[in-house]
Amino acid sequence: MKFKAAIQSMRLRTLPLSCAGVLLGILLAVADWKVDLWTAFLIVLTTVCLQILSNLSNELGDVLRGTDTAERQGPQYGLNGGGMDISDMKTLIGVFVGLCVVFGTAMTWRAFGTLWELTPIMVLLLGAAAIAGAMKYTLGPNPYGYRAKGDIYVFLFFGLVAVLGAYFVCTKGLGLHWKLLLPAAGVGCFSVGVLNVNNIRDMKTDAVNRVTVAIKLGAHKARIYQTVLIGLGWACMAAYCLLCWPSWWHWMWVVTLPLYVLHLRGIWTREDRALDPMLPLLVMSTFALSLLFGLGFCVYLF
Repeated sequence: MKFKAAIQSMRLRTLPLSCAGVLLGILLAVADWKVDLWTAFLIVLTTVCLQILSNLSNELGDVLRGTDTAERQGPQYGLNGGGMDISDMKTLIGVFVGLCVVFGTAMTWRAFGTLWELTPIMVLLLGAAAIAGAMKYTLGPNPYGYRAKGDIYVFLFFGLVAVLGAYFVCTKGLGLHWKLLLPAAGVGCFSVGVLNVNNIRDMKTDAVNRVTVAIKLGAHKARIYQTVLIGLGWACMAAYCLLCWPSWWHWMWVVTLPLYVLHLRGIWTREDRALDPMLPLLVMSTFALSLLFGLGFCVYLF
């Protein structure tokens, strides 16, 4: 029973979103450099553990603060569903903190061959910041997820850090260029969109003791915000392709457009619990777009 509850709390359906950014960064690195397979594997493994740590910490924080109640519009997970207690959740969080440290350290050593030079030390410090950010979204005395700052964290870590960080590690700190900010920002916008859908869905229960961007904007403006996020994400991806050497392969990702149209249609026509399917739709759309985007630049090489 507890094992099943733990799997529920890990929210495995969110993993493709966290993998989308690092996968894009890895594939863009493959297009430019010779990438070590084990380094790429450890990047993905570390990212998955960070995402699960974030999910577990968020659930614990929401339960401790009384935000997740029976009236919650989203799915019930292990802790708020009664399959685990707070002690179980704290133990599980500790396990994933340890896994993040182990895999992140192994990733850094594999990429740079040492842990005692400036560049790997910077990567390790960034990893420590990612662990802290994952836990402090709803945990601690002053969680930023309760002060309408979650969008900033998601944009930075799911977008900029994920794409640029994966590229940086894969290329051993070489070759990073300013144009990569565009696809990184694009994935960041889509990732913030996932958070925004979640916040629109949960506005009624969050309003008790939590402030989100959706609550500040109101339902109608939050939907406009969602539309802007998707539009900006697409604009950033298109701008990068236009700035690079022209090839039709670079535009493979455009085939995902109908999925984003379907998502926005759902955002504007659904309410409350009915919005929940729009979350995995955007997650999988972003994963598919990132995969095709990166593959388009790799295929062009051949």
